[in-house]
Amino acid sequence: MSTTANVKLPVDLDNTFESVIGESPLVTGDASFHGVTEVVSHVSESRHPPKAWYVGMAISLSLLGLMGVMILYELFVGVGVWGNNQPVSWGFPIINFVFWVGIAHAGTLISAILLLFRQKWRTGINRFAEATTVFAVACAGIFPAIHVGRPWLAYWLAPYPNVMRDWPNFYSPLLWDALAVGTYTTVSVLFWYTGMIPDLATLRDRATGRIKQIAYGIFSLGWRGSAKHWALLEKAVYLLAALATALVLGVSSTVSTDFAVSEIPAWHETIFPPYFTGGAIFSGFAVVLALAIPARELFGLKEVITKRHIDNLAKILLVMSSIVLYIYVIEYFIAYYSGSSFERFPYLNRLFGPYWWLGWGIMFCNGVVPQVFWFKWARNNPWLGVAVGILVNMGMWMERFTIIIISLHRDFVPSSWHMFVPTYVDICTLAGSFGLFFTLFLLFCRYIPMVAMYEVKSILPQAQVHHHEPVAVAGEAADASPEAGVAGVPTV
Repeated sequence: MSTTANVKLPVDLDNTFESVIGESPLVTGDASFHGVTEVVSHVSESRHPPKAWYVGMAISLSLLGLMGVMILYELFVGVGVWGNNQPVSWGFPIINFVFWVGIAHAGTLISAILLLFRQKWRTGINRFAEATTVFAVACAGIFPAIHVGRPWLAYWLAPYPNVMRDWPNFYSPLLWDALAVGTYTTVSVLFWYTGMIPDLATLRDRATGRIKQIAYGIFSLGWRGSAKHWALLEKAVYLLAALATALVLGVSSTVSTDFAVSEIPAWHETIFPPYFTGGAIFSGFAVVLALAIPARELFGLKEVITKRHIDNLAKILLVMSSIVLYIYVIEYFIAYYSGSSFERFPYLNRLFGPYWWLGWGIMFCNGVVPQVFWFKWARNNPWLGVAVGILVNMGMWMERFTIIIISLHRDFVPSSWHMFVPTYVDICTLAGSFGLFFTLFLLFCRYIPMVAMYEVKSILPQAQVHHHEPVAVAGEAADASPEAGVAGVPTV
């Protein structure tokens, strides 16, 4: 099915099928260069966002302020305000760190791998995925800093020249995290920002206020849309995508190795690197699914984030759920097959111990709930997709709790067993991290194009070399601006 500049398709068209005449369109509504620009730019250019945006921002800022208060309280009083004890010396801060790092890994990985494999449908959701990476890393970075006990000395983790010639211990997992997450953050921010340059130039050229013109002009780095600019952009994006893909695998393996290098049963396992990588991709797709659907409804992006995008996300979530469920089963089988009572006990404790509801909840949220996407009616129900995405991330957080807390609270000597109970400081800090994430996400929705306009235009039929497009209708001639250029093809 082909679309041209003066043909309009139904906005909420069911484009999840493939007909005998070709693939269904990835863009509905006004599928033209000008139409895509208007739909995406409208969100940033409107004087007032929807009322729901103000409500969400008020709640997010309140939670963010609460986290700030809790961190200051912990700095003044000490880490004793947490629920950590012996033997549970790792508590909520490490749980939250691993949870947010998992989400952060998946965002860039989704965008980068789909780009390297030339998947056209990524254009509707890639910027959401990249944004979740940057914001989740910001949330994750807070917890190791406050967990070291003296966060004002956290810079000691960096290997920098100093007069005492005191270098960090490169055998320390804490240093592995600092180097791996720092490197990954740098590459992810560059990957996200580089892909936004053409769209920021579009907002610069369309801006009516002087402040917006200056701000977007600074961040668009003098983009003119020349053939040389497009060629350099394409090289940079593909190079950063390749680096980000390798770093995701390296960083997720590093975080898992923090546990695997110990001798604690249920931690000392070689399955942890693929386990953490699969779980990261799983949780990341769930976050994108849970965020993209409300955004398309709230900001009117149904033309560029279509039912086909949601259908594809649901299918991948189903595949990753099956992989994660398989890893769960293999974990239990390895513990049984080992013949060691010390290896078997932590897994029996997960299912039948005092935290049994978490062990079974993980199986239900991560292994059972996503199986509903075997049915097309479920994949075509957007709000069911939101519910599944939320439940999956609840399950992934419970998985982190299970790995850390349940593996520690009953160690080798029964006389030292101790239950872990989070304090209000733990809970408020966790809630505050979600406040930070959604504050950044709502600002992103308001001031930055949520969808990569130039990439969406590159998949339109009229962008192809052999497509003969009718004469543009009135009003589209004005769209011959830098944002109309497509993937290395200069603007016509």
